Amino acid sequence: MNGTNLFKIALRALANNKLRAFLTMLGIIIGVASVITMLAIGQGSKKSIQQQISEMGSNMIIIHPGADMRGGVRQDPSAMQTLKLADYEALRDETSFLSAISPNVSSSGQLIAGNNNYPASVNGVGTEYLDIRQLTVENGEMFTEADIQSSAKVCVIGKTIVDNLFPDGSDPVGKIIRFSKIPLRVVGVLKAKGYNSMGQDQDAVVLAPYTTVMKRLLAVTYLQGVFASALTEDMTDYATDEISTILRRNHKLKASDDDDFTIRTQQELSTMLNSTTDLMTTLLACIAGISLVVGGIGIMNIMYVSVTERTREIGLRMSVGARGIDILSQFLIEAIMISITGGIIGVVIGCGASWIVKSVA
Repeated sequence: MNGTNLFKIALRALANNKLRAFLTMLGIIIGVASVITMLAIGQGSKKSIQQQISEMGSNMIIIHPGADMRGGVRQDPSAMQTLKLADYEALRDETSFLSAISPNVSSSGQLIAGNNNYPASVNGVGTEYLDIRQLTVENGEMFTEADIQSSAKVCVIGKTIVDNLFPDGSDPVGKIIRFSKIPLRVVGVLKAKGYNSMGQDQDAVVLAPYTTVMKRLLAVTYLQGVFASALTEDMTDYATDEISTILRRNHKLKASDDDDFTIRTQQELSTMLNSTTDLMTTLLACIAGISLVVGGIGIMNIMYVSVTERTREIGLRMSVGARGIDILSQFLIEAIMISITGGIIGVVIGCGASWIVKSVA
């Protein structure tokens, strides 16, 4: 018996039991759709995380003072004084793998504008900080090197600060806000960026010249950190090695001495989050795969029952000359048609569900 006749017989048998054939397909449909949807959610989450890290600066490097042990107690790195302006200047002048670098000092307190106030931190940074964190000034302008040299009392604020200090919708550029009794003139407003992947509001930011924060707000001579950006993401490792070499030389550390600074990169964060997302994707795919296995077992069970129910048909066909291989081929073709049809429907539903998840989430 040729394949065409077997296909027609199998198709007729399925048509005679439409409801049973559909219910048998349902396991495969749900299994395939679940696997596709779960994988799409996992990969979408991974891509979203990578995009948000890229928005923060995928080639960003953060240098902090190293924690120290005093009297058996580990000190807070932010209180250490191992990073100086001389370190920042050496890195700025000598590194060849950095595209931008900015010192960082921060002071927390209450911002006041008229009758409105808002708790925030004023970050003292350099002019290249915007390039490192991929920020842009939407209204007004960034403070200049001249402002840094003169420790000018100026600042650039984010959208969240504007909404809380100027709720009437007035233009904040040129207005005066007070921080720790120090008046700061707003010279620019940053473009809104929203929340990052860690749930932090990237618009609740106040940027001022680092010299202003060091001299007028904190009265310190050391830095709390240095932000830098490698030329490319691939050059991040070279940049960190170069930074480490320069800082160890500046701090006169011996080969046996531990670093008194800490270097962190966005690649570390990206690798950690990607590994977590990959693990969750694999777990979701395994859970969805269970339903696919159950669907396959369902097809096997139904075909077994079908053979038992159709013993008279099988006997009649064999009495008119059908071979055992013909009977086996017929039931295999029925199982394959159920699997393929269910798989195609599952792929369509899975792709549709993935599109819906993308649109909603």
